[in-house]
Amino acid sequence: MLLPQGPYTPRATPLDLAAGGAPPTSRTVFSAAHVVADPYADISPDDPAAVDWEATLAFRRHLWSHGLGVAEAMDTAQRGLGLDWAGAAELIRRSAAEAKAVGGRIACGVGTDQLLPSAERTLAEVRSAYEEQLALAEANGVQPILMASRALAKAARGPEDYLATYAHLLRQSREPVILHWLGPMFDPALEGYWGSADLDEATDTFLKVIAEHPDKVDGIKISLLDAAREIDVRRRLPSGVRCYTGDDFNYPELIAGDERGFSHALLGIFDPLGPLAAHAVRVLDTGDTAGFRTLLDPTVELSRHLFQPPTRFYKTGVVFLAWLAGHQDHFTMVGGSHSARSLPHLAKAYELADGLGLFPDPDLAAHRMRALLAVNGGAR
Repeated sequence: MLLPQGPYTPRATPLDLAAGGAPPTSRTVFSAAHVVADPYADISPDDPAAVDWEATLAFRRHLWSHGLGVAEAMDTAQRGLGLDWAGAAELIRRSAAEAKAVGGRIACGVGTDQLLPSAERTLAEVRSAYEEQLALAEANGVQPILMASRALAKAARGPEDYLATYAHLLRQSREPVILHWLGPMFDPALEGYWGSADLDEATDTFLKVIAEHPDKVDGIKISLLDAAREIDVRRRLPSGVRCYTGDDFNYPELIAGDERGFSHALLGIFDPLGPLAAHAVRVLDTGDTAGFRTLLDPTVELSRHLFQPPTRFYKTGVVFLAWLAGHQDHFTMVGGSHSARSLPHLAKAYELADGLGLFPDPDLAAHRMRALLAVNGGAR
């Protein structure tokens, strides 16, 4: 096959990673999961998302079948980039029912995206929006993930506004939540979150929220693509509060950990890596850290490719790989995001994923890759 970057010979056989594995025991592992659009919906990118519910929920069953938890309605599901709150709420309701049916673990994103981004909002309005989403999560029996809020970033005047807002939400949550710190590389509107563009000052505020409410915080998810900062924060957490890595550049070393601790995982890259990631962590369960690293370290090149700037468009590569792997019949994304990456970028993603043996049917993946090249006038 001639890819834009040159000739490539597809792999003949995939990795043998059959479903049916038990959930990992040494680490709590969530995969953030993508949504599948309806390619036949007659809508524009500005219209509410038309979700293919059957394919979307089937992908979650795929992740659960390998023992992974599902982190629902997160950035990977295009929250704020094609999926509005009404669509996210329906996604949470449907996924919660599926999780109960199969006994799968699920947590879901709770934010403020029902507020129009163009309008000025008060802190009271931000709290109310969070409360509405928190109530939906609790009503459906799923663990809440308090996501970073664009509206709060716009309304807050300093660290004290973050402290007051999160204290208010944590006091009323029924069960411990996961706090999510999403960096501006994923969403530029979150620049200066926690009240400061200085990351040391922001970290102190973030940790103060946790220190004042440790019984209401199950864990934290850090998505800053900064391994040293994550390790520093991890070591400063109160006893019993987990650190879930969201670092799609350095996850093998962070999950493996060191003599002073380790990170659990809540990762978008575990959407395409699901079966391999679950297998690797089960190897880690046996105490075989070297075996874990041998399996997972080679996947970092693919992850860094998918998450290259503009990082917020990593979802395009994730959904593209799901199509090549046969999890869905098309490469159509909500909000038209399938056009957010170039053909050379997608071709490189195919090459890296195929080299790792991620496609259950390499011939199908090669056929679909050739079809995409043909549509763009470049098939050989």
